[in-house]
Amino acid sequence: MMEKIKSFASPVALVLIMISAFALMFNASRQESAIMDELAHIPAGYSYVKYFDYRLNPEHPPLVKALAALPLVLQAANWSINFPLNSTNWKNDVDGQWAVGTQFLYESGNDADKIIQWMRLFPMILTLVLILLVYIWSKELMGKWWAFLPTILTAFSPEILAHGHYVTTDVGAALGIFASLYFFIKFINNKTGLNLIYSGIVFGLAQLMKFSAVLLIPLFGFLIIVFAISRARNSDSFGSKLAGFAKEFFKYLGYVVSIFAIGYLVVYAVYFLFTLNYPIEKQISDTQFTLASFGGGPDQNLAACKLKFMGGSLSPMKCLADVDIAMARDKVLRPMGQYMLGVLMVLQRTSGGNTSYFLGQVSSSGWWYYFPVVFLLKEPIPSLLLILLALCIAGFNFLRNPSDAGIKKRFFNYLELNSAEFAMISFVVFYWAYSIKSPLNIGIRHILPTIPMIYVLTSETIKNWVRQKLTASGSFIKNTLYGTSSLIKVSVKSALVIILAVWFVLETLTNAPYFLSYFNEAGGGVSNGYKYVTDSNYDWGQDLKRLKTFVDEKKIDKIAVDYFGGGDVKYYLGDASAPLSTGKAVYWQSSKGNPKYEGIDWIAISINTLQSETGRLRAGEQRNPEDEYQWLQKIKDIYKPDYRVGTSIFVYKLN
Repeated sequence: MMEKIKSFASPVALVLIMISAFALMFNASRQESAIMDELAHIPAGYSYVKYFDYRLNPEHPPLVKALAALPLVLQAANWSINFPLNSTNWKNDVDGQWAVGTQFLYESGNDADKIIQWMRLFPMILTLVLILLVYIWSKELMGKWWAFLPTILTAFSPEILAHGHYVTTDVGAALGIFASLYFFIKFINNKTGLNLIYSGIVFGLAQLMKFSAVLLIPLFGFLIIVFAISRARNSDSFGSKLAGFAKEFFKYLGYVVSIFAIGYLVVYAVYFLFTLNYPIEKQISDTQFTLASFGGGPDQNLAACKLKFMGGSLSPMKCLADVDIAMARDKVLRPMGQYMLGVLMVLQRTSGGNTSYFLGQVSSSGWWYYFPVVFLLKEPIPSLLLILLALCIAGFNFLRNPSDAGIKKRFFNYLELNSAEFAMISFVVFYWAYSIKSPLNIGIRHILPTIPMIYVLTSETIKNWVRQKLTASGSFIKNTLYGTSSLIKVSVKSALVIILAVWFVLETLTNAPYFLSYFNEAGGGVSNGYKYVTDSNYDWGQDLKRLKTFVDEKKIDKIAVDYFGGGDVKYYLGDASAPLSTGKAVYWQSSKGNPKYEGIDWIAISINTLQSETGRLRAGEQRNPEDEYQWLQKIKDIYKPDYRVGTSIFVYKLN
């Protein structure tokens, strides 16, 4: 009987964890308006699945957006949904995603909240799949009970819960990269044809989640070099080692090329489907316009590009634009041309940066320490303590175990026994190094793919520490004392881990549903995290529905609103500036001055806007004085609003 109970205990616990995570995401989702990126991703996903047209949002691959749109398309017979196909923004604009998004959600007679909630369903399902996969891989690495530690950390991570219920690509990227690495290592350890196919398919799916998954290509290249060296190191002479390395390397290279080939066949098939009704003439013109400044601008002549490149007078980046335009013109290659366009757009954007607020400064050039600092401010204290403990344990074990074998032999011995952990460590280091170097500093979500791996690595190290055995020898009494001491130490260590895990869960539960704005105690908590950093770390426009509730409860007749996000002020509050309107909102900005002089006694401002317009400018940055809310700062302490709506909208009463 007890055996049956034990066999059911772990599946039941896993299901309860996943149900809890879904309930937390769903509860947050139904209270929140569209965040900024959803305004572009929602119409794009719907147009892919409904019309097989990829003119919107090529900067992101289609899979998450398309899956999100499936519930809407499948309900088309029972629910009338109007899409602005006759809009000039759809017909003529180059990537008119923002305008089409506004028209689709708020100006076409649709129920915007219903569309948003249904489209958030699949991203939440993908988040649950990520939680499940973390458990599966962790179970293989450390056993079914210890696997619950990284699973709980993943399921109750405020960052994963925040971004797991939006129609965005960040949790999709975490899932795709985690799954791709899992199946790659599975193939490396068991080289069957079926595992090769699985690895290739999942690699392709990862590329369809987010373009940052392209970083798996150099990662896999690095891993096969290390694995080849490991396999060839036991040869006697240098020549035989070199020959052995070459043999192993080219064998692994063949495997990786096969994985990439299978993966990009998957990518081609999906892009082929979603570009079926994208007019080729428009794809060509859109590609040309988008890449007009890429690498200094294309020559519009692939042959000339090739000659200049071979002669050394042209940068390879500039040549890529010509290659992509040529692919867009080809009926067979144009699906991959659209994929390549997205990759080039990401390269262009990451090199250009994005104006953001961080630690009191506003800059577009980024900060190298942005991601480490934001991680320390937003990651819950108990998980930070677990990570710190794991790092200390790993460092101590390395230093206290000098062996005659030397560092090189110890490394390769470790690699043979821990290929999965090594692959995760390599990815975390590589991805963080890439992110730190990038000037695109707009949110911790950009390092989200590394967080589940950090949790797994942390849990594996702590498990080994808790279960560390003491060596006993000697008399019965001495052995008994050793055994008692060992039991006490294991019990104390286990209790510490359990306390930190429970603290982690309670920290998340007590801050629900404000997962996006979550900061730990050192970062000021949910209420004060905006003082350090904003944008998708704190204010992405999620509180507009709450502003409507606030205005209704306070019986406010008219309010000025300076809103940042994917919601539409006019849709929720009505346009008070329209003739004969019963609406309550007037669009506002700092340069329009004090709305009190126009008979408006209230103003609501998104904190992301407020910080961007009042924060200290970094050297070289410029901003118009009229955009700095100087008039408001003269009459109010902007950090002490009269009311706060949700966490991100500050409301001031002006009379």
